[in-house]
Amino acid sequence: MSSTARQAPPAPGAPGAGAPVPGGGGSDRARRRSPAVALLARPEVGVLLGALAVLVFFLVAAPAVRHGGSTATILYQSSTIGIMALPVALLMIGGEFDLSSGVAVITSALTASMLSYQLTVNVWTGVVVALLVSLAIGALNGWLVVRTGLPSFLVTLGTFLILQGVNLAVTKRVTGNVATDDISDMDGFDRARQIFASSFGVGGVQVKTTVLWWLLFAALATWVLLRTRFGNWVFAVGGARESARAVGVPVDRTKIILFMAVGFGAWFVGMHNLFSFHTVQSGEGVGQELIYIAAAVIGGCLLTGGQGSAVGPVFGAFMFGLVNQGIVYAGWNPDWFKAFLGVMLLGAVLVNLYVRRTASRR
Repeated sequence: MSSTARQAPPAPGAPGAGAPVPGGGGSDRARRRSPAVALLARPEVGVLLGALAVLVFFLVAAPAVRHGGSTATILYQSSTIGIMALPVALLMIGGEFDLSSGVAVITSALTASMLSYQLTVNVWTGVVVALLVSLAIGALNGWLVVRTGLPSFLVTLGTFLILQGVNLAVTKRVTGNVATDDISDMDGFDRARQIFASSFGVGGVQVKTTVLWWLLFAALATWVLLRTRFGNWVFAVGGARESARAVGVPVDRTKIILFMAVGFGAWFVGMHNLFSFHTVQSGEGVGQELIYIAAAVIGGCLLTGGQGSAVGPVFGAFMFGLVNQGIVYAGWNPDWFKAFLGVMLLGAVLVNLYVRRTASRR
């Protein structure tokens, strides 16, 4: 890679952003900023404050949340959202959306299940083929976006509709039903279940392995964003695409890789669903893409791209899992769940905006 790629100007919110403006002054002001103000300028701080507020609220309103088993359930719910929210957040930092991520999860699980069962092969064959299919869907989305110049909103909306129809039609054609057959007695199932859907004990409480995978993926995504050249490219293409292209950043390749990362996340969550429940309903997944995007937005990712982190969506996903289960533990009508999420989304966005503006003024 040429040395010019290293000179890509950091986008707003990226590491290294905030260089002094011509005329002096800016550098001195940056040095005079207190650590507290610098901390408030981080995109994930607002969602951390919001998550703490929601946690305190449910600790008071729903005492059952304090129990170890309840905590494990909340973390599990958060992890299944958070694993997908991470690549969706990276894609948003890169300036794009993926509305097909929810049904892509089901496409992945359906591919692995039907291929394994109908061909009577080891389930790992289906797992590998499903990974290739998921990566191909992501690559196709990215290629269409960069080659046509169409908004990713429109491209992935088309993919969403295609996958939704294919999921239903192919499943009915192959299985004669809207769900796949049970694969729990097939070769390789137990080993695959240990990786994607097993549990481990902590203090007498069973915790799903997806929680560990979630935290591992979050740490990996944080390292990529903050410590690698590719992370700089992500911020650059989201905040100043043409400027990044002018200094040698591979804009098209970066965007395609980000879409493929969403495909990988869809594959992983799809495998978890398959090996947790042994079968897959072909009509599921619709609406989940909005949950993933909302978790990323609550986590501090701007809709316009160029700003965000991998830590913020972790707290965003935790808030979703906490609200989802907290309403149940409080004994409230679950029909209010989406309304609560809408209020939480608007509140988090306003808090993030206030925190950033306050930090900027100071």
